[in-house]
Amino acid sequence: MPKLKTHRGAAKRFKRTASGKFLASKAFKQHILTSKTTARKRGLRGMATVAAVEENKLKRMLPYK
Repeated sequence: MPKLKTHRGAAKRFKRTASGKFLASKAFKQHILTSKTTARKRGLRGMATVAAVEENKLKRMLPYK
């Protein structure tokens, strides 16, 4: 069977945990930050786990991750 190609866009955006779940950075933290409260911006720090519904898609896009 041939090697599978990794989806490069997905590889840059998602990270896999030791238990096999996927992490993604939170949305709404890129620009227009002056209108957002400090507490809201603090809550958007770090990464969040991806919903279980999306995991099959990600497994296909990132076969070796």
